[in-house]
Amino acid sequence: MSVLGFSLVIAAAFCHAIWNFFIKKLNGGPELVWLFSAVSALIYLPFALYILISQKPVFGPWEILFMAGSAGLHLGYFLLLQRGYRQGDLSLIYPVARASGPLLSSGFAFIILKEPLTAQIALGAAIVIIGVLFLTRGPGGQVKRAGTSVLFGLGVGLFIGSYTVWDAYAVSALMIPPLLVDYASSLGRSLVLAPYAISKRAAVAGFWREHRMEVIVIAVFNALAYILVLTALSFTPVIYVAPTREISVLIAVLMGSLLLGEGHLGQRLVWGSVILAGVMLLVSG
Repeated sequence: MSVLGFSLVIAAAFCHAIWNFFIKKLNGGPELVWLFSAVSALIYLPFALYILISQKPVFGPWEILFMAGSAGLHLGYFLLLQRGYRQGDLSLIYPVARASGPLLSSGFAFIILKEPLTAQIALGAAIVIIGVLFLTRGPGGQVKRAGTSVLFGLGVGLFIGSYTVWDAYAVSALMIPPLLVDYASSLGRSLVLAPYAISKRAAVAGFWREHRMEVIVIAVFNALAYILVLTALSFTPVIYVAPTREISVLIAVLMGSLLLGEGHLGQRLVWGSVILAGVMLLVSG
């Protein structure tokens, strides 16, 4: 993995953990997804127009299909993530999703994109799974809200694995500019959720009135995190990029335990470190 690719993914991990922290803090629903998606579409519109004018990308049926599919997968991801965050802990759901996501991404990349799968990568995956299993256990081996959190985390992980491989093909094989792939996703979510947002306009107005800065932070960092990842995916195999992103797990664990009062910091750091060790083994494979 090149230094540039690694740097892009590390920067994306910090951005990803930041917007996840704020979206958990606001504890909203589809109306919040619509709001930050619409704000993101407005903020990144000048950049999208610049790329369209300067690079003049060609959009045929396959390009349009993959951009629409990306928007649908990301919409499902955000809606499930939001619901999970309302019923579980950030520092449980987030690591499970971020650990299962790269495992599925790597599997899909091996089967669909024909990327190599070695014994070292398989060992790293096993270490990640073990870390996740113990991370979701409470003190003394007692499970605390683990069932709901794990199910939501795995569901979110399935979406992560699916859209990662889908979008990797879009930017590496179809050569769609990374920013336009993410912009189509933001715009698509805004359009699909617009009727719901209108019906919940009082809630939308409340979020904007009381949490304007948090919404803007989510809008900026959500898009930026994935644009950085897509840029890395345009010249780096999924099997390296997807696991490396999981450094954000430790960041999210710290945020959830320290800033949201979800507790069990020591235990979660230990098993978060195990996940990180598995991820690094995957990356070096």
